[in-house]
Amino acid sequence: MRKHYDFSKMKARRNPYARRLKQQITIRIGTNAIGYFKEMSEETGIPYQNLINSYLSDCADKHRKLVAKWE
Repeated sequence: MRKHYDFSKMKARRNPYARRLKQQITIRIGTNAIGYFKEMSEETGIPYQNLINSYLSDCADKHRKLVAKWE
């Protein structure tokens, strides 16, 4: 293997499988929730939609259930 590679002439290429990994949907989310993730986005530099996706994916992976009490 070479000690140095020249990547300056390489052309960028999109991941051909990325479209299959995510599905575009329409969802209504409260302004307080969106505001929370947008603030986190500014702090971390990560787009807020990616943060929401990461949070929901974590909940799905850990099979978290919502506990809601109506008063």
